[in-house]
Amino acid sequence: MSAKKILIVDDEVDSVETIRFLLEREGNSVLVSRDGEDALNQARRENPHLIILDIMLPKLDGYKVCMQLKSDKRYKQIPILMLTAKAQQKDKILGMEAGADEYIIKPFDLAAFIEKVKTYLRKEE
Repeated sequence: MSAKKILIVDDEVDSVETIRFLLEREGNSVLVSRDGEDALNQARRENPHLIILDIMLPKLDGYKVCMQLKSDKRYKQIPILMLTAKAQQKDKILGMEAGADEYIIKPFDLAAFIEKVKTYLRKEE
């Protein structure tokens, strides 16, 4: 699999660094954004192959970021994996209605998460 560009959007440094390490170890190029506004700008500028998106973000929440990207024909094909501590069913429903391809609740199994990322990246080939 050739190197893929992945955007991680999360304001928790530890979470970002753990995921970044695992994804880079797989040969991916990783971009990081710490707030929703920057996430939108980077997604539009870089057109990543996949976005890993937290919900609770400064400036613009993950639901809004997801909705804006998925409602734009230029970016709607980018898979978005919501990765969040918001575990209630209503939160998951909101995530899926916003257009998320997956809704993953923290804490999560790292190995299973990386396999899910690989699955979405293979779809992009």
